Amino acid sequence: MSLAGSAFATDDAFQDIPVIDLSCATSPNDSERKALAHQIRDACINVGFFYVKNHGISPECIDDVLKAIKEYFDLSVEEKMKLYHRNVGNFVGYSPVLDGNAEPGNSGDMREGFSIVWEELELKVNAMTGANAWPKCPERFREAMLTYYHAAIAVGKMLFPLFALSLDLPKEYFNDKTRNSATRMNAGHYQPQIGLVDDDPVVGIGAHTDFQCFTILWQQPGIQALQVLNSNKKWIDATPIEGTLVINIGDQFARWTNDVFKSTVHRVVNRNDVDRYSIPLFFGSDDNVIIEPIATCVSAERPARYEPMTAGEYVNQCLKTLFY
Repeated sequence: MSLAGSAFATDDAFQDIPVIDLSCATSPNDSERKALAHQIRDACINVGFFYVKNHGISPECIDDVLKAIKEYFDLSVEEKMKLYHRNVGNFVGYSPVLDGNAEPGNSGDMREGFSIVWEELELKVNAMTGANAWPKCPERFREAMLTYYHAAIAVGKMLFPLFALSLDLPKEYFNDKTRNSATRMNAGHYQPQIGLVDDDPVVGIGAHTDFQCFTILWQQPGIQALQVLNSNKKWIDATPIEGTLVINIGDQFARWTNDVFKSTVHRVVNRNDVDRYSIPLFFGSDDNVIIEPIATCVSAERPARYEPMTAGEYVNQCLKTLFY
C-alpha cells in the first residue's frame, strides 16, 4: 500500500501512545534505521504523538533547567513582568497566568511561561545576546535554558532524517530545508487546579494543535496533566515516563504530508495538588521553504489538500492568532 493510501487505513481511535527507542537513530545499518522510521511512521499516521527514549539529553541537563525554571517562576509577578513578552517583542519573554487562551470559549490558560528563540550559548566578545531577553536572576537561568535548548535541537536534527525515511524519501530530504530552523522554546509552569475539568472554563492550556512541524516536550515525571484526543473524542492520558520525551506532530508537518501525519488535538489539565513544569520546544523549518504536499503523500485518491506557501508566511499567520 502506498504512503498516501495507508492514511485511509489508520486506527486513530488509539488508547495509548507508543514508546520508541532512538538507540539506533544514527546507526550505519540501513535496515535498523528503516525499521525505526517505520515505527515513527505508524505513530505519526495513527496517533500523531509518541514518546522517545535514549534521546541523548542527559539527566543532569534536565535537572539543571528544572531547577532554574522553578527558581524563576518563584519570583514575584512584578519582577517577572519586567520582561513581559508584549513589551519585549519578538514573542519572547514572560507570559503571565491567563495571558493566553488556546481554546476559544475558555476563560484563559492557567499557566505562565517564558519563551526563547535561537541564541548561541557561548557569546563572542562584543556580541549582542540576540533576540532573547534574560532576567537578572536566577543567576544561571540563561545558561541552563540554552544548554537544554541546544540539546533538544540536537534531538530534532536527529529526528528529521527518520521522518524523511518514514515518508519514503531520502534521509537527506529535509537537510536543505532545516539549516536555520525556526525553533522556539517555552518553559511552562502550571498551578494546581481542583474540580471537574468539564465544569471549568479555565484549564492549564485548552484543547489545541501546535502549528510548527513537531514539538519536543519534556514533562515532569510523576505529574499527569497532558491529554491527547482520539477519534472517538476520548481524552487519553500522556502519562509522564521517566527518561522520555514526548514528540507530537504539528500543523505544518500535517500540511507538508497532506494530512498523512496527524496533528492531534491535546490539552493540559493539572488536577494534582502540586505545581507542574514542562518544556516544549517547537521545531519548524527554514522560513523560505515552500510548504506544499510532498509527492509521496499525494495520489489520485488523495489529491493535494493545501496550496503552497512559505513556512515564514505560514508561521507569521499563526503567530498573529496566538497569545504568549
